[in-house]
Amino acid sequence: MHFAVNWLAIVVAAVASMGFGAIWYNVLGKQWLSAIGKTREQMNGADWTPFAWGFAVQLVTAYFVALITPALFGSTDVGNGILAGVHMWTGFVLTFLILNHRYQGLPWKLTAIDGGYGLAVLVIQGIVIGLFGGAALPAAA
Repeated sequence: MHFAVNWLAIVVAAVASMGFGAIWYNVLGKQWLSAIGKTREQMNGADWTPFAWGFAVQLVTAYFVALITPALFGSTDVGNGILAGVHMWTGFVLTFLILNHRYQGLPWKLTAIDGGYGLAVLVIQGIVIGLFGGAALPAAA
């Protein structure tokens, strides 16, 4: 069951998430840099590894959206994909951002920027996974 997911949907969802991230952080780049207390010059723009890690974790996130959606709701469609994403964001992403940012003394502005990104990514991934669809879980015996 753990590998009975639509892998093409997962890859497409990860690519869509990376594309959204490029737009999100380009639009909010100045605010994000201010919130983390760095300048553009302090960021190593030549380092490609954050993008590789970013794509890898987007694949993992999309995999879990695809895995959890039918388990929570019985089937995979756009509405259920969105609901799964919102549930995952509320239960895990937002809570950990708040916890970590409060202990790290980071501004709420950073939590809002990164949290908004996390919500949008999970919703986008839920939509993509839902568009590819899937069968309902088999009935329990």
